[in-house]
Amino acid sequence: MLSRGFDRRDWLKLALATASAGWAPRAAWSQPRLRANPFEMGVASGSPTHDSVVLWTRLAGDLPRGPVAVRWEVAHDEAFARIAQRGEQQAVPELAHSVHAEVAGLEPDRWYFYRFMAGDALSTVGRTRTLPAPDAAPARLRLAYASCQRWEHGYFSAWRHMLRENLDAVLFLGDYIYEYPLAASPVRIPTGWWTLALDDYRARYALYRSEQDLQAMHAACPWFATWDDHEVQNDYAGLVPGDSGPRVPDFAARRAAAYQAFYEHMPVRAAALSEKRVYAQHRFGKLAGIVMLDSRQYRDAQACNPGGKRGSASVDPQACASWEDPKRSLLGAAQEQWLDGVLAQGGATWTVVGQQTLFGQRDFQPGPGRSLWNDGWDGYPAARRRFTESLLKNRVANPVLLGGDVHENWVGHLKADYQRPDSAPIGVEFCGTSITSRSGGNAQIAPVLAENPHFVFADAERKGYGVVEFTPSRLTTTLRVVDDVTKRDTRVDTLATFTVEAGRQRVEAA
Repeated sequence: MLSRGFDRRDWLKLALATASAGWAPRAAWSQPRLRANPFEMGVASGSPTHDSVVLWTRLAGDLPRGPVAVRWEVAHDEAFARIAQRGEQQAVPELAHSVHAEVAGLEPDRWYFYRFMAGDALSTVGRTRTLPAPDAAPARLRLAYASCQRWEHGYFSAWRHMLRENLDAVLFLGDYIYEYPLAASPVRIPTGWWTLALDDYRARYALYRSEQDLQAMHAACPWFATWDDHEVQNDYAGLVPGDSGPRVPDFAARRAAAYQAFYEHMPVRAAALSEKRVYAQHRFGKLAGIVMLDSRQYRDAQACNPGGKRGSASVDPQACASWEDPKRSLLGAAQEQWLDGVLAQGGATWTVVGQQTLFGQRDFQPGPGRSLWNDGWDGYPAARRRFTESLLKNRVANPVLLGGDVHENWVGHLKADYQRPDSAPIGVEFCGTSITSRSGGNAQIAPVLAENPHFVFADAERKGYGVVEFTPSRLTTTLRVVDDVTKRDTRVDTLATFTVEAGRQRVEAA
């Protein structure tokens, strides 16, 4: 876990130092002869701006105990004949020999190639891009959204198919790893047991990172990434433990270790380590503003779990005294205030919000009364109202919410008041299925859709990802699903396609 001798300032200093070239004398850097390829976890890029991007790798194998010098190059061409920038970093054991090169001074709206070198070893080549300048008017943005890849439940073949989608970026919306040691009827069994300490989380990430299809998609384009619960523990809420596995005496230390491992294995900026902050704003010119949220770290505990159980439950809100408590938050007060300020800025045709779960109300009880799940936005109705009120107050023209978590595809409309089915939509949402994680099937989908008419489509069987293409006049969302996650070689199909005209807030089947 995190060293007790390190405080926030120490981690900030280490994160910033290892993200910048030349922070120690060359003579102090280790230049070992490595016996095997240290780049077996691949390469990745992420958190792009119009003039910078994070380049990531993690060294593995028979490494020295101290720092290792890693060189990186960014080029205009795949042959690296036209070098744009190059530099050197230290990969330090305190951060699992990971590298986060925050490369600045790049040209806007450009594709680049990059690679790493350590000793005589050379990594695979990755491809990344910068975003258009804030005042540019790009004609198109094409991104995928995905979440929830449980190792035991199947193979990651969806990433292989995503590789052919010609994307500008990937939004990963949580549950990159799972903390469990096993599953009922597993397709394959993960190494290790429950992830409880830093070394456990590092090993679990290394296992997932060994997947070649996942590595290839990381190397294809930049990612925007956030976390959900399984990066730490199922259904945890802030500093309140969740409901899976053995209890630990210090959950805060476990969470800190999990957050550190997330940083070590994802192409994110230094703030994810020093401040534990993953929410951020990005701008794709005047076409789209991209907002990534964190709905786990700052939330209040779930309301009215029966018997005081940990985790989540289905709840009758009429029988829950704290359900409507205005002080309860899913995002935390600071993030809510920050989000309101971001939405007030405007200036883009589309406002794309990447967050972890289903936003719209999903009542599972037909007829009078309601049965709602208390771990998502349904369990924090006052916080949801503050979000929709911010959309209305700031006159956000084209809000698009992308979510995950529920292992099912849900498509629908945002409402200011979900108790009034006839109220006008104020935005749209596409909540995606999982890469592999199981769901309950379609037996109950029809009655739930009938009870919640703000949703226009749902599917609780197929696994895959969504692709959204934005233009100044419309968006097109395509739900892509694989045939069978229990097989490595499985084909991909289009489950459904939807369009939204700019300014209309209405989802139409294509």
